[in-house]
Order: sequence, then C-alpha cells, then structure tokens
Amino acid sequence: DAGSSVEEMEFNWDEYLEDTGATAAPHGSFKHVDTSLQNGFAPGMKLEVAVKSDQNTYWVATIITTCGQLLLLRYDGYGEDRKADFWCDILTADLHPIGWCEQNKKILKVPEGIKDKIPDQEEFLRRVLKGACSAPANLLEGLHRGKNPLDLIAPGSRLELQNIRDSLEAWIVNVVENVGGRLKLRYEGLEDSDKFDQWLFYLDPFLHQVGWAAQHGYSLQPPLAIRSLRSEADWQEILKKVKEEEEESSVPTDLFKDKPVIGVHSFSEGMKLEAVDPMAPFVICPATVLKVYNDKYFMIEIDDLRPERATGQRYVCHVDSAGIFPVQWSLKNGLHLSPPPGYPGQDFDWADYLKQCGAEAAPQSCFPSLTSDHGFKENMKLEAVNPVDPEEVCIATVTKLKDSYLWLQLEGSKKPVPECIVSVESMNIFPVGWCETNGYQLRPPRKAIVNKQKKIAVVQPEKQILSSRTVHDGLKNQELNSSDSVVINGKYCCPKIYFNHRCFSGPYLNKGRIAELPQSVGPGNCVLVLKEVLTLLINAAYKPSRVLRELQLDEEAAWHGHGETLKAKYKGKSYRATVEVVRTADRVADFCRKTCIKLECCPNLFGPQMVLDKCSENCSVLTKTKYTHYYGKRKNKRIGRPPGGHSNLEVAMKKPNKRRKRRKHFFVHKKKRPSTSVDNTPAGSPQGSGAEEEDDQDESELSHSLAQDRDKRKRKLRTFSFSDDENKPPSPKDIKMDVAEKLQLDSNPLEWSVADVVRFLKSTDCAPLARIFLDQEIDGQALLLLTLPTVQECMDLKLGPAIKLCHHIERVKLAFYQQFAN
Repeated sequence: DAGSSVEEMEFNWDEYLEDTGATAAPHGSFKHVDTSLQNGFAPGMKLEVAVKSDQNTYWVATIITTCGQLLLLRYDGYGEDRKADFWCDILTADLHPIGWCEQNKKILKVPEGIKDKIPDQEEFLRRVLKGACSAPANLLEGLHRGKNPLDLIAPGSRLELQNIRDSLEAWIVNVVENVGGRLKLRYEGLEDSDKFDQWLFYLDPFLHQVGWAAQHGYSLQPPLAIRSLRSEADWQEILKKVKEEEEESSVPTDLFKDKPVIGVHSFSEGMKLEAVDPMAPFVICPATVLKVYNDKYFMIEIDDLRPERATGQRYVCHVDSAGIFPVQWSLKNGLHLSPPPGYPGQDFDWADYLKQCGAEAAPQSCFPSLTSDHGFKENMKLEAVNPVDPEEVCIATVTKLKDSYLWLQLEGSKKPVPECIVSVESMNIFPVGWCETNGYQLRPPRKAIVNKQKKIAVVQPEKQILSSRTVHDGLKNQELNSSDSVVINGKYCCPKIYFNHRCFSGPYLNKGRIAELPQSVGPGNCVLVLKEVLTLLINAAYKPSRVLRELQLDEEAAWHGHGETLKAKYKGKSYRATVEVVRTADRVADFCRKTCIKLECCPNLFGPQMVLDKCSENCSVLTKTKYTHYYGKRKNKRIGRPPGGHSNLEVAMKKPNKRRKRRKHFFVHKKKRPSTSVDNTPAGSPQGSGAEEEDDQDESELSHSLAQDRDKRKRKLRTFSFSDDENKPPSPKDIKMDVAEKLQLDSNPLEWSVADVVRFLKSTDCAPLARIFLDQEIDGQALLLLTLPTVQECMDLKLGPAIKLCHHIERVKLAFYQQFAN
C-alpha cells in the first residue's frame, strides 16, 4: 500500500559481532576451508603457453599466483623479473600441460624478450623441467577445463565410504548435495529414503573415490544397519550396476590429493584411554581398544559397566583421530572425566579402575602431540555443525580451549545442545560467513540481533518520490538476492589480499597503522573479503570519515558491482556510506589497484599480489608530491556532497538554534511508524541541518574564526588542508629524508654473520637491541627477511622501537639492491 513500510528480519554477522563485542575466529584457522578454495593450480607449477607475439609457437611458463579461474604466469627465462608477468583465463587461453607440444608436434620456441638469455634451448629446458610439477592435464583440457575441482563433486557423483561403526568394509554412496565441500551422502540402493543420510566434508579420511576398496583389499558390503533392507541378490545387482556406470559418475582422483595421510599406530587390544564419542561429543569418558584391524585402523568402545548393556558405543579410529587422549589427560587439564555407566561411586580413579579391569593404559607414545598454535581464542565466534542434527549449522562461541581442542556453545539450534568438544582441525567447523557464501541456511540465535531494512521508498498518490538512495538500496537488495545461492567457486572466490606494508601509503592512510594490519585477508567470497579489506583501510586512516568519503559510491557513476554499507568513526561520531565492491575474482586485481589510486597511495599497497622485495612501481623513491602527480586525483567537486544530489555518506546533525547533548551513536533503527506517515526526506540525507556536520567535515574552513561563534557562521567553500598535528600525514619532506639517508656497505649483507649484524646495529641508535639479534642468532640472510610485523611479533617490541629498527633494516636492504643485487 502507498506509504506503507516493511521491516525485514535478517541475521547479519557484522551487526551481531558489533553488538556482542565479539571477534570472529581467523579464516586461516580453518585449513580444510582454505584447501577447498584452491583451484587445483598452485604457484610453481609449469605449463606450455602460446607465445603472444607468435601464436603458432609455445614456451614453458611458471604459475606465479592464482585468482579463481585466472593465472598469473611468467615465461621461464625471465628469472625474478616481473615486468613480463601476464594474466590469462584458463577458459580462453591456449594453455597445456608439460609434454603437450611434443605429443602434438607443436613448436617450443624462446620468446623474443629472453632470446639473448637462452643460447641453448634444449639444455635450458632439460634443466628447468627436471623435477618440475606440471599443471593438471584434466583441469586444462576437456569438460573439466577451468572448473573449480570442488565443483566436480556434483549431485549424482559416486564415492566409497568406510563404515566406521561396524568394520572397515566400504559401500557406495551418492552425492545428494555439495555445499562448499560439505557433502550430503546417501547409500547406494536407498534412493527413496533419507533416513541413513550422512554429512561429511569431502576431505574426510574415511571417504574415497570409487575403486579405493578394491585397490586396498577391503570388501564392498552395505553396512549392517541397512543390509536387511534388501536381499543379497539385490545388493549384488546394485554393485554390478555401479561398476558398469563407474566412468560416468566417478570423481577425479586428484581431488583427494590433499586428504590427510593416515599414519601407523601402536595401539594393542585391551588398552585403556580417554575418549569423546564423535556422535555425542559432550563428555570425556574411559574407553577401551576393542579390536586392532591392521597398522592403520583400530576400534574403540566407550566403557559401559551396566550388566544389561550388551555393547557400548564403538567406532573405528586411526592414529590422528580426534577425541582420543591418554589416561589422566582430563585430570592434568582440570577437566571432568565422566565415569562409565554402572561405575560404583562418583569419584573415578584411574589406578583403581585399571586394577579392577586388569588392563593397561595406552602409553603416551601412542598419541599424536597436541598443539595450541591454532589462532582460536575464548569468546571467538564461528559456524559449527550441530552433532545431534547435522543438517543444522549454528553460530558457535568458543567457551574454553585445551591444547588442540575447543569447547563450543551452539546458539539457535532447534533443540538445546550441551557444549560440544571439537578438535581445531575438525571439518565440522567453519569461519564466520561460510554459510552465507555457500548459500546455506545458518541457524540464527534465538534472540536474533537483526539488521532491519530501512524505509527506502515512499509513494504518494499525487506525487512519487524515489531518491537516489532508493535506487542504490534496490540494486543492493537485488544483488544480495541473486547471490543467496552462490556456491564458492573459481568465479566468486577471492584470492588472498595482501597488505604490502613497505609500499607508499599516501596522504590519507597512517603508515604506522598500515604496518599493524595483518599480512593478508582471505581467501573467501569476494564481497566479504573486500569489505573486510576496506574496513581495515578505513580504520587505518588519519581521518576515517575522509577515506570513507573517498571510497563512497558516486551516485552519477555507472553501477558495475555490489553495494556494501561501510562504517567509520571519527571524533565520537559515526558515518556510513555505500561503497561499491566487485563480486567476481577476475575483477579483484583491477578493483584493488583503482582503489589504491583513488586513495593516492601505491597501486600495490594492497592486492592479490605480494610485494616480496622491491615494488614494481618503485614507490619507495617517490615523494608524496611526485606520487600524487603520477597516480593521484584532483577532482573539482564540492566537498560535502557529490554533484547533482545528496551524498550517501550519512551523518547526523543538530537543528539550528537548539542545543542538545551529542548522541553516542548516530545510526539507530527508528521505531516502525504508522502506515499513514510519509517521509519526504531522501534516504541518505542528513536528518535536520546545522553546525555539527560542519564541525566534522574532513576539510578546514578558510576562515580562522571557527571557534568563535558557530551559530552565526555561514557555509563557506572548503579547501584541502590538514588542521591538526595529531592527524597530519607525513609530508614530502619527511619522505625524502628516508631516501636521502643512503648507506654505503663494505660487504654483501647476504654473507654477514651474526657478529656482523650485531656490529652493524651497535653503530646505529638501535644498539640496545643488538643483544636480541645475538640471542636469536640472526645473520645477514635472516636480517634481509625481517619486516615490521615479524619484528614486532618475534622480538616483542613496541611500535616505536620496531619502526626505528625497521628503518635501519630498510636502509640495509636498499643498499643491498643498489650495490650487490646485480
């Protein structure tokens, strides 16, 4: 109806984390997710590529980095010279595995640019291809070309699953659904029943390609739980049919190359240990090694002393199985060990129990060493599978950590679930945003903290008002709806975005804060990764509101991507703006470069390529003035609003001639108004008018009487200047000073000993730090690898001393490149 408004209830991770004050577990802690995002190509792999200048000839190239279906390549022979690096699309480029030219009578010929460096082509190829790893042929040719390997596990694909409850026998399973590598599996022969369906990640050690059982000497038999549902003749007929259709429904073997390798165990039958039942991972209990199958697999049973209980919970394990611990592990870690059902008394004692059972404890050497180096911390948030109902993925909070194990409290499950005990390497836990990225329903918390949709369009019978913000919100909602079912693949998977701290940071970004940023963000969904990158940049600015203004979507510009609302806080005020980000991997590199140029910093400051030593833009020797000339922008536009309409940077302002207390938060959700009310204010425009916005505009007034009488002052034209020393960026003079302090070295730093490094430091104003270098045995090679984040982390230095130290290290590096690198 005209004038009516709709409020949409929708869970939002950003709002939830902000409102709860919690942090998300780092993406890098979920190794199985990182592996699932790989496209099958890896840096260092070699392939044969058509030479651009002569399409009838080919040459060997090495993969430098990958970005979805894009590869960054360098022809062999260029060495470390990155000037000739080039991107190509797997789907369209003329790419082939090593050996293809020889098999197809094609010519391998050195490109013109490096002809002088390779006098003997045959000898050169023999040398560079010795022990080289070729790019997978199946990903370069045929139906699988350009596809993300994970997408090859399509519904209808067949795999073999070991039965971990009864024995090591395997049976065929059909893939019903693939959610970002998490597979819903149904036993072959039960097409019409989902009662025995299972959810497993594709890297699970008990899941294999068809043919695995025969190759490793295991029989193909349906599990006992379903065997009685069909006759033996039916099962044999099903098996025969599967073998006939094996080629049509099989999954490439390469897909399982990253599966964990199962090692050799040293358990014996009858040994006692502590264990968590994977089907009910809520308590730690005494358990017994019931059977040893071979040197890789054994079965354990959760102890149950009740006479009426014929068998306890049992399952097959291997040496690296999660949830098995040596005797007394719970006691040593201050955890409760649940006595076996039927145990007399509540105070369980291992010594008495072992004597009572006449058993021995499994020695410590049987168990893998546990680590606490995993990145998880208490109160961190993540997404986790509900062990009681594996269809559910819930919000989870880390409530406790012990070695390699987490205690998780699940929120929003249909039925309350106790705290779950999971390994940090569990494939049933995922980073924040994984469900949204893969189009799967995340169970929101019961008391949902929601992101309410604002009223964006107001229609009156006589007159239609549709603000520019309405158009943007409509487009944004349209984009979000179309991405609801997006599954992570080569197209939508953003590569890691690196922050190259050495590059020139420009006039808006604080060099010290840039140095404190993580080395990289991602990989993951393009929108989520780029939003996180831009948020980090905004927070690293001298004036976050100014950077947000620079990034905000120009309402007159063409819409090419996806609109995201970003926030900035400055001097106690909150700002919001719609910023455009790209949604596909092939546009990420260009987006990062253009954003850098927009912020007048080095185009390599952040992006999918890591700057290892020397920036290709040579930004270290450019002053701010020169850099702005090369890359900067100077638009003749009014400061405050883009031409032709209202800015989408939202702030709140006071009404004139009326004083009131400043609100802490300026963007609270309004209460729902009656449907008859009409809002004629364009969405995104300031509510009210007056002086407080003037106070916090990013540019200073030309007038010097700002502080005298704010109520009487008039709006004036602004100019670019910085008004206070606290927020002043480095001047060109400061930058020149670093370059001017050249160092002349008498010897090559690569050959320096620890004593040489210490001697150098003692000649600088960082002499007190020389002892650290001596204790940690840092020689010349190690010195050249040091960066600001490494120095802070490994030497436990505060930012000031660390920056001073890195200044001298950079001087050594610069001198090394100028004197010895060639």
